[in-house]
Amino acid sequence: MPLPFLTADRAFDASAEDIALPFDDHDSWRRPYRPGPWRVAAAATALLLASFVLIAGMIIAFAGALPGASLCVGLALVMIFCALRLLRMGAWVSRHGVRRVGFFLTTTVSWNRAATVRTVQQPVRWLGFPRTVQGQALIVVRKGGEAVPPLLTDCNADFLGRGEAFDRAADTIEAWGDEYRRG
Repeated sequence: MPLPFLTADRAFDASAEDIALPFDDHDSWRRPYRPGPWRVAAAATALLLASFVLIAGMIIAFAGALPGASLCVGLALVMIFCALRLLRMGAWVSRHGVRRVGFFLTTTVSWNRAATVRTVQQPVRWLGFPRTVQGQALIVVRKGGEAVPPLLTDCNADFLGRGEAFDRAADTIEAWGDEYRRG
């Protein structure tokens, strides 16, 4: 029995390990890499906790305390929203530009306003915590010298312990930048 959904984004023979997603439609926003295990684990944990809070809300509702149940459902919805936003974070590219999606803020730079897209060695935040370590970061410098916060780092939740995946994603975004800044 063929299972076509298993091979939807890669060839049947290809290794599933760190293959960048193909880009057929260059007009839609795409993330040129897969979310990392740290990001997926954090979102899965948040969704698991949200399910426990929803079960608690259901038990409280059956006990007859509707204000407490509504508070539990509201808290669970916030936790689900946070998990989904956590999964959405990262660098996204299209023919129009590059977008850095953070938890609270999204920054978009069109390719004609980007002077360079390059990988640099600099202190980077480890898993988003205040602690910094020496690492690599993919940055976009706007025309006029203004820098956007790093699009990717080799110590964030997508690439911690996956150096080859960081290099591949950074090269892909740099290639998109070179292609669309020229034309």
